[in-house]
Amino acid sequence: MIQSNMAPLGMAVTPHHLASESALAVLREGGNAIEAMVAAAATIAVVYPHMNGLGGDGFWLIMPPQGEPVAIDASGAAGSLAHFDFYSGEQHIPHRGPKAALTVAGTVSGWAEALKISTELGGAQQPLARLLADAIRYAADGIPVTQSQASATASKFSELVAQPGFAANFLPNGEVPRTGSRFTQPDLANTLTALTIDGLDSFYRGPLAHKLALEMSRLGMPITLEDLQSHQAKRRTPLCVSHQQGEIYNMTPPTQGLVSLAILGITDQLNMAEANDAQTVHRIVEATKLAFGLRDKYLTDPLHISEEMQSLLTRDRLAAMAAQIDEQKAAPWGSGRGPGDTVWMGVMDSSGLAVSFIQSIYHEFGSGVVLPDTGITWQNRGAAFSLQPGHLLALAPGKQPFHTLNPAAARLHDGRIMVYGSMGGDGQPQTQAALFTRHVVQGVPLQQAISAPRWLLGRTWGQASESLKLEGRFSAETIATLRALGHEVEILPDFSEAVGHAGAIVRHNNGMLEGAYDPRSNGSAAGF
Repeated sequence: MIQSNMAPLGMAVTPHHLASESALAVLREGGNAIEAMVAAAATIAVVYPHMNGLGGDGFWLIMPPQGEPVAIDASGAAGSLAHFDFYSGEQHIPHRGPKAALTVAGTVSGWAEALKISTELGGAQQPLARLLADAIRYAADGIPVTQSQASATASKFSELVAQPGFAANFLPNGEVPRTGSRFTQPDLANTLTALTIDGLDSFYRGPLAHKLALEMSRLGMPITLEDLQSHQAKRRTPLCVSHQQGEIYNMTPPTQGLVSLAILGITDQLNMAEANDAQTVHRIVEATKLAFGLRDKYLTDPLHISEEMQSLLTRDRLAAMAAQIDEQKAAPWGSGRGPGDTVWMGVMDSSGLAVSFIQSIYHEFGSGVVLPDTGITWQNRGAAFSLQPGHLLALAPGKQPFHTLNPAAARLHDGRIMVYGSMGGDGQPQTQAALFTRHVVQGVPLQQAISAPRWLLGRTWGQASESLKLEGRFSAETIATLRALGHEVEILPDFSEAVGHAGAIVRHNNGMLEGAYDPRSNGSAAGF
C-alpha cells in the first residue's frame, strides 16, 4: 500500500515524478509555490507531451496565506478566421488536423500572469531561465518514454501519423516509441530557451509570436498574429460553495468548475459520512447527472452567459436538487462531453501559499499538429464548439470554448487547507467528489482516498458508451448493488487511466504538509 508523504517546508504533487522534482528543487532554493509550479508546468509539458504542452491552455487557483483566493483563466479564444464558412461542408469541427487547431494557446500567458501575482505577494523572483532549466534539459537531452505516452501514441497512431509535424516529432524512425526509450525534443528545447531570453510574452507579442503566426498561416490554421497579440490571461474570482466541512473553491466559466462544486453541494445535503461504497457511488453519480444538467444549460464563454454562476450554488438551490435524488433508483442519463487529456498539479510552500493548477491540450496530442521548428503541439480544445447556429456552444471568432478543466481547493473549518484535482474530461468533477468525500467527509487517509477504486459516468477514450464504468477492485457486492439500482455498469481494469490521475496536498494545523499522488500515473508526492 502506497503511503502519503509528509514534509514541513514544501510539497509538490504531479502525475510525473520529474515534474514533482522540478517544483521541489525550486522550493529548496527559496522559490515560492507559484514559481515552483511554473517549473513543474514547463517540465511536464516536456515529459508528458501527450497530455499537455505549450500549445494548450491552463487554469490556476492560487490560495495565498492571507486574503481571498485568486484564479487565472489562461485559455484562448477561437481565431478570427474560425467562422462557420471556414468549416463549410463539415458536420462538426474535426478533432485532428489544422482545422482542429482553432483556438489561441493560453498556457504560457498563465505562467506569466502567475509570476506577476508571485511578485505582488512579495516573492523574491527566481530568474525565468532557472524555472525552465529542467524542462530545457529534458527536451534537449531526452527523457524515458512513459507507458502512458507509448500507449496513447499507439492507440491514436492512425489518426495522428499524417498530421503536420507529428511523425517527425513523436515517431522516431516512423515508429511508436518504446516504453523506456530515450525521447528528445530539440525544437521544443530551442523554443523554451528562446522564451527565457525574450520573455514569456514573446509567445504572443514577440519573435516567437511572429514565427508561430507564419507557420499557422502556412498550415491553414484559422489563427492570426493579431489573435495572438490580443490574447491576455485573465484574473478571476473563483466560484465557491459553502459545505459543512468548509469553503470549497473552483474555477469560473468557461470551465466546469460549477459542476464540481454543485456535486459536492448536492451531496452535502445527504448523509455521506456514513455511506457505504455503493451508496457513495450512487449518490455522487446521481448528483453528477444533475450537475451536468446545469453545465449543459449554462456553461459557455462567460461573455455569453446571462446567469450569475455563484447564484446557482446557494444552499436552497442545491438542497432542491438533492431532493430529486432517488436513493433506490438511478435516474435516466443522457450524454457527457467525453474524455480529455490533462494534468493536475499541486504545490504548497512554507509560507502557506498553495497552488492548484491544470494544463491541457484536450485530446491525446491535441490536434496532432506540431508547428514546424518549434516543437509545439497545438491543442484541439475548439472541437468543443458546435457548428449549429444558435447552440450554446456555437462557434464564433473570438469566443472561448467550453473547458472540462477545473482545479480545486478548500479551506476547511478545522483549519486545514487542501488543494486537489484530476485529469480526465467528464471524470474530473466525479474524481474530485470521490476524493473530497472519502478524505474530508468519511475520514479515509489521503493516499488511500486517491488509490481506492474509482468510477466514471460517461465516455472514455475512443468509446461511445455512456455507461457507469467501475474499476475492477470494487467488491462484487458493491457492483451488484449498483446494477440493482439501475446503473448500466461496465468494469474497467483494476487501475485504469480512464478514471483520471488525481492528486492532493493538505496543510495541517501544525504546518505539516501531506501529499498524495495517483498510482495510475507516473507521478509522485515530493516534499522536504
